[in-house]
Amino acid sequence: MDELIRHEGIVLSINGEKAHVQIVQTSACSACKARSMCMSSESQSKEMDAIMLEPMKIGDKVEVEVRERLAWKAVLLAYILPFIVMLAIIAILDFSTDWSEAVVGTLSLCGIALYYIGLSVFRNRLQKQFSFTARKI
Repeated sequence: MDELIRHEGIVLSINGEKAHVQIVQTSACSACKARSMCMSSESQSKEMDAIMLEPMKIGDKVEVEVRERLAWKAVLLAYILPFIVMLAIIAILDFSTDWSEAVVGTLSLCGIALYYIGLSVFRNRLQKQFSFTARKI
């Protein structure tokens, strides 16, 4: 079963069907199963846009939700795949060429940069998949 990751927040502004929400850090973050990938425990507050499930107004207390499966997918796209890309480039270039380590390392970093540029090209498509929802508390 796909569990939800929930955080309490306050609506800062409203734009159409989306609310701009500031997540309030609570001590519950230390007990959360997703704290290692969420990073909200490392900062005082986070701001995000969330789809409103019901009418809201500025200042309302809300609960922002995202599916845990999507959090893991975000970790995969942001951290694990770039690491695999870097290792693959290093392995391929190191064993198939006589280039120095500096050149191979630089090219692997360029490969990661291209990977993140590719992610930014598909940003709108990814934002549709990674949507947060908000409901009043």
